Amino acid sequence: MKEIEVIRADITLLDVDAIVNAANNSLLGGGGVDGAIHRAAGPELLQECERLGGCPTGEARITKGYNLPAHYVIHTVGPVWQNGNCSESELLTSCYRNSFSLLRKHRLSTIAFPAISCGIYGYPPQAACTIAINETKTFLKTEGTSDTHVIFVSFNDTIEQEMRRQLC
Repeated sequence: MKEIEVIRADITLLDVDAIVNAANNSLLGGGGVDGAIHRAAGPELLQECERLGGCPTGEARITKGYNLPAHYVIHTVGPVWQNGNCSESELLTSCYRNSFSLLRKHRLSTIAFPAISCGIYGYPPQAACTIAINETKTFLKTEGTSDTHVIFVSFNDTIEQEMRRQLC
């Protein structure tokens, strides 16, 4: 298959190998997609995340999916946008690379990403989508298998349209 898809959906309802959580450094839940994933997965997710001891910005951790249709949750901490002056692009790039590294390490095929850092972290959608699509294309070209399927789940028209534009 080896494809990229953009959809408008609730990421917590997707039956994929892994969904990506745009987490905060504590991994203990929060607002937006992070809170939605924690609520849908149930209290066991919080318990496992507590044992992980947090996650630095740009890195990623993996947990079970618990009550989610997804088997796993890959938690990655995107950068807060600070006008591009604090290594935001490098950190966001690391979020995707580290998420894909966990996908490969655990021999998973299907993964769904939200728009990392585009919510309350304020990352400009065009810049964030460029990084997301470029890193995905690089991964698929160099390490993806024939059954790798990457889904970008948008939460608004701006993100969805920008992701689709980047794919062209």
